[in-house]
Amino acid sequence: MATIKQLENLGRHIKKSLPKLSFRVKVEYGELMVLTDRQSLLDVLTFLKEDIKCQFKMLVDLCGVDYPERAERFDVVYNLLSLRHNTRIRVKVTTDEQTPIPSVTELYKTAGWFEREAWDMYGIFFSDHPDLRRLLTDYGFEGHPLRKDFPLTGFVEVRYDEEEKRVVYEPVKLTQDFRTFDFLSPWEGMNEILPGDEKAAPAKSKRKKA
Repeated sequence: MATIKQLENLGRHIKKSLPKLSFRVKVEYGELMVLTDRQSLLDVLTFLKEDIKCQFKMLVDLCGVDYPERAERFDVVYNLLSLRHNTRIRVKVTTDEQTPIPSVTELYKTAGWFEREAWDMYGIFFSDHPDLRRLLTDYGFEGHPLRKDFPLTGFVEVRYDEEEKRVVYEPVKLTQDFRTFDFLSPWEGMNEILPGDEKAAPAKSKRKKA
């Protein structure tokens, strides 16, 4: 892994190589971070992928973060990995509920699923995405569950009913107040002797009678 000094040098190289773009570079929590705007995002990511000193050719993850109190409430975070240099970098861009972020599926094929997940969970829109559909929720689902202001009641959930032999919709039931918790480990709570346990039983010592 790269040292803090190496990360700082790489950050200066990135900043020097892209003087016309709007972004900031800093080292935080032992990681190199680039904070850019929507207009510069594709150019920054293209440079990070193709530059000989960077070669961040793998998009490990893309995720959203919600800050409802901000005007641009969403952070979109791109975690990149350079196998060549064994180095990671984090790229952040902000947006609001209406303004789209350019899709990076042309640069990183794995972004297709990640961007669909961010759209489904947060409502972050990605322009020029080839197939921006919901990924984890049902087709008729309304809203985006990972937003901080998403209501916890008034929605329906879908499940397969074994008795009716069909998919049914029913109101969401939140019964956290009535849940009970068992803090035993699986081994402590298991009383039944499983097949093979008899082999682990301590052998009785055989003593000859005097």
